[in-house]
Amino acid sequence: MLGLEYFNFTAVWSPVFLAFMLLATAGYFVLIGPGGDKWAEGDSRVSPGRKLLFVTGMLLLYLAQGGPVELLGHMMFSFHMLSMALSYLLAPPLLMLGLPPWVWRRVTAYLAASPLKRLKVLARPVVAAVVFNGLFSFYHLPVVHDYVMLHFGIHRLYYFILFLAAGLMWWTLVNPLPERAGVQGLKKMGFIFLNMVLLTPACGLIIFADEPLYATYSDPAIWARAMGYCVAGDPALLLRQFGGPQFFGYLEPDIDQQVGGILMKFIQEFIFASMLAYVFFQWYKQENRENAEEEEMLGRTHPQEPLNPPLPPQTGP
Repeated sequence: MLGLEYFNFTAVWSPVFLAFMLLATAGYFVLIGPGGDKWAEGDSRVSPGRKLLFVTGMLLLYLAQGGPVELLGHMMFSFHMLSMALSYLLAPPLLMLGLPPWVWRRVTAYLAASPLKRLKVLARPVVAAVVFNGLFSFYHLPVVHDYVMLHFGIHRLYYFILFLAAGLMWWTLVNPLPERAGVQGLKKMGFIFLNMVLLTPACGLIIFADEPLYATYSDPAIWARAMGYCVAGDPALLLRQFGGPQFFGYLEPDIDQQVGGILMKFIQEFIFASMLAYVFFQWYKQENRENAEEEEMLGRTHPQEPLNPPLPPQTGP
């Protein structure tokens, strides 16, 4: 299916990474279970919904960075963009919401007491949005993308930094600490709109390009070198066996590239537009509630006099 049948279990499912993700998930359940009582505050019970969010986030992150989507992302640009969307637009908020607030209180308290507190400026809403979208856009410059894809250490480091930047960007949107007054109302809607705008230039560059931009998906020799990091064996053997990424592609390289850009922008627009509608609805309800309470308070303070007051009693005949 889509060329996966040509590769063995290790190449498609990355058992080492799978084991790591399973251990991390098991550690999560130990942390929120009886073993985490000494760190928890008050009622440490975690709802099934929160657990489902965390497990779903881990599953999406595994598929994008170690499962079939990751391998397909080395063969087709459209799957590369799907992997990026799963890794940085879907998995982070699910993982953040899956952790109970008391975990985040411990994390923020530790960071506040460590030298990393000097980097707290990166958590400011506008800065976080600019940093994440800037790193994402910079990575998709053709020369940068091809270089990163051909250097495994830099590739992993860049993806890790991008994941942290995504977490800082999502912090403002999900606000996992309910007691902290985060960005609300019109400011939050503006932050969502800012993120929608900042990613547009990178996606536009990809969508409206007249020719393939990335040698990783159009040059067979460079493709074989990049594939060598996720498939065991000699890259030259891959080149002789398949001849290049076009062997697996169901679309021409330029069309595949456009589909990837459209897919990324569509997923981002769908997620952020849905959040924008939700935040607007909540803000509208809050405004109406406050107006109603204000009118009720004024009514109690200054009760209205009857429009037709009763006539005074007559004393004469």
